[in-house]
Amino acid sequence: MALRRQVEFRFLAEPTHVNFGGKVHGGMVMKWIDQVAYACAAGWSGLYCVTVSVGTIRFRHPILVGHQVELVARIVQTGTTSMQVLVQVSSFDSKGGAKQETNHCIISFVALDAEGQPAAVPAWVPQTDEDRFLEAYARKTKAFSQEVEQDMLDFYKESP
Repeated sequence: MALRRQVEFRFLAEPTHVNFGGKVHGGMVMKWIDQVAYACAAGWSGLYCVTVSVGTIRFRHPILVGHQVELVARIVQTGTTSMQVLVQVSSFDSKGGAKQETNHCIISFVALDAEGQPAAVPAWVPQTDEDRFLEAYARKTKAFSQEVEQDMLDFYKESP
C-alpha cells in the first residue's frame, strides 16, 4: 500500500453551513478540518485514528455561502504512534476572485490497533526546506500545547 501524505477536500459552502451573518460557522469549519485531517492520518497510518489536540486555529477570513472551499491536509511530523497533520483552509468565489487562506492549524492524531491501543505509524521524513520548516512548526506547536496544558493541570492541582 502506498502511503498518502496529503489529502484534499473541495466543495461549495452551502446555505446550511452559514450563521445569521451569512458566513460559514466556525464550528462547521472545525468539523471539516477534523474530517480532512482524519482522512490524512488514517490514509498515512492505515489505521483508525483519534484526535488528540488541535493547535492554534485562528479565523483570518470568512467563508461566504457559494464560495468554493479547499482544505489541504498533510503529514508534517510523526512520532511512534502519533502524527501531526497541517490543515490549510482557503476559499474563493467561483465567479472570480483570488483564493485566500481562511485559516490553518496543526492537529495531533494517535493511531489505534484493533484493541484500541496506540499503534506504530510509518515514519515520515522531511525532504524539502518547506517540509523541515513545517516539521519544526509542528514540534513547536506541540511543545507549546503541552506546556500550557501542564500549566492548567498545575493550577487546578493547587486550587482549593
